Amino acid sequence: QVQLVESGGDLVQPGGSLRLSCAASGSIFSLYVMGWYRQAPGKQRELVATITSGGITNYADSVKGRFTISRDNAKNTVYLQMNSLNAEDTAVYYCNADGRSSGMFPGNWWGQGTQVTVSS
Repeated sequence: QVQLVESGGDLVQPGGSLRLSCAASGSIFSLYVMGWYRQAPGKQRELVATITSGGITNYADSVKGRFTISRDNAKNTVYLQMNSLNAEDTAVYYCNADGRSSGMFPGNWWGQGTQVTVSS
């Protein structure tokens, strides 16, 4: 099994910044793609950003230029630096990983989520 644990969510004022972290642990062989998704109240979960093990990134249009995703492969950790936050960024942010467990079984795993609230 693979576990993902997010941290860093908080209440922040508009225009502020936050850095989310997600650490993967357990029976990991390789994590090919790691990413962040978010779900605001009453809305569907949506992609925020993803990053491959080789460092190729993909961003939702709504966060381009404001958010930066990065990862430390040695630590199986992915980060999301969020700048210029606005109220529309308020959501529960979920970490996701796609890869293979140590038994070479393919898998897709989710964290429990961390709340980001942007409000004055």
